[in-house]
Amino acid sequence: MATDPRNPGESYLRFWREHHMSTLTTPRPDGTPHVVAVGVTYDPEGGYARVITNRNSRKVANVLAAGAAGARVAVCQVDKRRWATLEGVARIRTEPEAVADAVARYAERYGRTPTPNPDRVVIEIALTRAMGRA
Repeated sequence: MATDPRNPGESYLRFWREHHMSTLTTPRPDGTPHVVAVGVTYDPEGGYARVITNRNSRKVANVLAAGAAGARVAVCQVDKRRWATLEGVARIRTEPEAVADAVARYAERYGRTPTPNPDRVVIEIALTRAMGRA
């Protein structure tokens, strides 16, 4: 079921606020999908999903390989019969304030603050589509 990523229904938003791990799918340079487990935060007001990660990760390399236009990606979470997917265009953010904001959002959703990491960056996804059954 399609939903507006900037104005989701209450049950959809509540599902994204629960403690669930997700998958992030990025395109490799050869076009094949690279799928990894991640923690994701969803900001419908801003129209973004965010993943914090190490700047040397394969997922970051895949996003950077897509060039300045960004990479088309998807994040998805599943819990029994409930599922939700967010799609959009990912770019890498390295600014300290963007990283700090993403870490704070992660800590709020997952109930723990990640260990400091000087190589941490943010995969910021400008949302274009949302779907699911939450």
